[in-house]
Amino acid sequence: MESFPGNKLTDRQPIAAGKFYSADKETLIKDLSLLFRDCTHSSSAGKVRAIISPHAGYVYSGKTAAAAFSTIPANSVYKNIFIIGSSHVMSFDGASVYKSGDYITPLGKAVVNREIADKLIRENDVFSFPENAHSQEHSIEVQIPFIQYYFKNLPSIVPVIIGTDNELTVKKIAEALRPWFTPENLFVISSDFSHYPPYKEAIESDNLTALSIASGNPQTFLNQLRKNSEKHIPGLATSMCGWTSGLTLLYLVEGNKNLDIKLTDYCNSGDSQYGKKTDVVGYQAIAITEKIQPESTGKNMADELSFSEDEIRKLFTIAKSSISTMLSEKKKIKLDEKELPEKFRKQYGAFVTLKTGGKLRGCIGRFISTDPLHEVVRASAVSSAFEDPRFSPLTGEEFRNTDVEITVLGPLKKISNINEIILGKHGIYIKKDSRSGTMLPQVATENGWTVEQFLGYTSRDKAGIGWDGWKDAEIFIYEGVVLEDKKP
Repeated sequence: MESFPGNKLTDRQPIAAGKFYSADKETLIKDLSLLFRDCTHSSSAGKVRAIISPHAGYVYSGKTAAAAFSTIPANSVYKNIFIIGSSHVMSFDGASVYKSGDYITPLGKAVVNREIADKLIRENDVFSFPENAHSQEHSIEVQIPFIQYYFKNLPSIVPVIIGTDNELTVKKIAEALRPWFTPENLFVISSDFSHYPPYKEAIESDNLTALSIASGNPQTFLNQLRKNSEKHIPGLATSMCGWTSGLTLLYLVEGNKNLDIKLTDYCNSGDSQYGKKTDVVGYQAIAITEKIQPESTGKNMADELSFSEDEIRKLFTIAKSSISTMLSEKKKIKLDEKELPEKFRKQYGAFVTLKTGGKLRGCIGRFISTDPLHEVVRASAVSSAFEDPRFSPLTGEEFRNTDVEITVLGPLKKISNINEIILGKHGIYIKKDSRSGTMLPQVATENGWTVEQFLGYTSRDKAGIGWDGWKDAEIFIYEGVVLEDKKP
C-alpha cells in the first residue's frame, strides 16, 4: 500500500471544531477554563506516564477529559505527547501516524514530531498506512485543545490512529511504540467507553471495564470485554470504542510493577443536560503513574498516624458530608485544600467502613494512594455507601442509623517471613500474578484469628487464590489507625 505521496507538508486542518467543541478561539478558551475549574482534581505525586481521556463533544465528556489531564501537574515537562486513537471512519491492518505537517485547532498549531513519525513508518510495517486515516477522524483532534490550553511547556505530538482489531497486530503496534514509552513522554489514549446502553447498565458495564484496565493485564481486559458482550445488554454496541488503543497501552504497561493505574473520574452522556438516560455513552478518566517509593524517616508509625481531636472531627465531617450530599443532591462535595490541616494533604491510604446495628454495611478504600488523604476519605465514603457490590446503595433512612469508621493506613512493607505479622497492628496485602486482596489490621482481632487464619481468609476471600495461595504469593504488611465516631 502506498503510504505518503511526495514530501509536501500539509497541515491537518480541524474537522471537529464547531461540532465537538467551539470553533471560536475565545469561546473555546472560556469553555476549557470552566471545564478545568469544575472537573475532579486528583493530582499525582508520581510522574504521570499515560492517561485515558474521552473524545466526545465537550458538553458531554469535557469535564471528564479535564479530570484526566488534571492528574498531571501543569508545569510538567514532556518531550512528546503520543496521542493514540482507534479509527471511527476506516479500517486497515495496522496504524497510521501523521507526518506530513502539523495539527491545527482554533488555539493554533500543535507541532508534530516528524522525526519520530518517520522512524515508526520506516522501521515498522504496522505503521505503513496512509495519512488520510486522519482527515475525518476526530479522536486525536479533540484531545489537542486540552493539551494546548493546559500545558505551560507545550511538547510536540505524535498522532497515531489504529485501524485494526487484530490483537496480534495491536501487540506489534505496542512493541513499535515501546522505545518511546518512557518518563520523558506522555501517552494520551483517546477513547469513550460504553455506547448506547441504558444509564444504569452503562455505569455497571463501564465500571467493570475500567477495573479490568486497572488490573494492568491485557487478557483480563479482553476477557471483560467479552463478558460484557455476552450479557446482551440492550443497546450496547461496544464496551469501549477505542479498545484497541486501550489494549495498546496495556501491552506497554504489562508486568511493570513500578506503575499504578488509577481511576480518576467517570460520567456518561446521561449526566449532561443535553443527554438522554435511555441510550448513553460512557466516559472514564484513568491515569497511569509511577509509584513513589516511601522513604524511611525513622519516625514511629504510631506517631506518624496520630491525629488530634479536631483533625478526627474534620475527617468525619468530610466522610459524612460526602455521603449526605450525594444522598440529597447527587453530587460530590468540594473541599478547599488551603483550609484543611497539612496532614490531610499527605498521601495516606484509607478505608471507610459503615456499620448499621453493629453489622457491616459497606467498606471500601485504598491501602495505597497517590491522592491526598482528604480525597481518599471523600471518595471511599461515597464508594462504601453506594458502590460496595455486596450491598444495595445506602438510603437516607439507613444513614441516620449508620456508624462511620475511618482507618488511615501507613506505607506497605514486603515481608519474607509471616512471623513479622503482628495481629491487631498489621493489615496484610497479598498479591499473586494479577490477583490481590487485603484485610485491615482490626479484622484479625475482631474475629479472633491466628496469623495463618488471617492469611488464609485474605488469600481465599479477598485475593481469590485459595486458602493456601498466600504460600507462594507476595505478602505485604501495613500499619493503620482506626478512628471512630458513633454520631451519624
